[in-house]
Amino acid sequence: MSWGSGKGRICHEKASCEDHGSLEKPLKTESRNCLRCFRPKEHCYCSMIQAVDTGIKFVILMHPWEAYKQRTGTGRLTSLSLTDSEIIIDKTFDQNRRFRELLDSQQYHPMVLYPGKDASTAGAYDFKASLQGKKLLVFLIDATWVMARKMMYRSPVLQNLPRLSFDQSYISRFHIKTQPAEYCLSTIESTYYLIKELQACGIGFKDTSIEGLMQVFDELNRFQMECRNQRFSENAQKKGSP
Repeated sequence: MSWGSGKGRICHEKASCEDHGSLEKPLKTESRNCLRCFRPKEHCYCSMIQAVDTGIKFVILMHPWEAYKQRTGTGRLTSLSLTDSEIIIDKTFDQNRRFRELLDSQQYHPMVLYPGKDASTAGAYDFKASLQGKKLLVFLIDATWVMARKMMYRSPVLQNLPRLSFDQSYISRFHIKTQPAEYCLSTIESTYYLIKELQACGIGFKDTSIEGLMQVFDELNRFQMECRNQRFSENAQKKGSP
């Protein structure tokens, strides 16, 4: 499915929250990778990313597999693009300390982006009655669809949060991955479309441009497609060699 600015946070399971600049030890990042965007240094995206403030807080609930194994995940790029965002890495969240802190805060009105019969669209939800001066906090689940369902099932508190879904239908532009269904989107696409729908309803900062999210996403697509085509070409040459 469906990290942040230099002031963002990444919270590891059974660990304290850390600044993005200190990822090398917990994630065992190889030195050839950028420690901020996790891309190879020769293809680092940090210079492309201009973090913006949407007036909405986003918290990415990231499965450990997505954090440590997935090289084409978009959760980190999503959070790097948003000033008020953070990542919590865990498999379940009801007992996660940072997750509970956010829920207990009187500063936020928490919701989760997740489909279902009880999910509301941005246009249908009564934000005026619900926010009451609080800031909207949206939890995004960053995992495969199978893992995301397990994360929800094993986290009843997360399950019971008000759910958001999309008012419109979107088709993923993630050409390097095969989505399980036509309506499935990457984390960065989900965030982009949700923000656009919320802005249209007057939630957050409506004049903030978020086109940078899709620009860095398109560059990820372009680079991975280039790498894939190169591998195909090299394999074809090897097969054709005597």
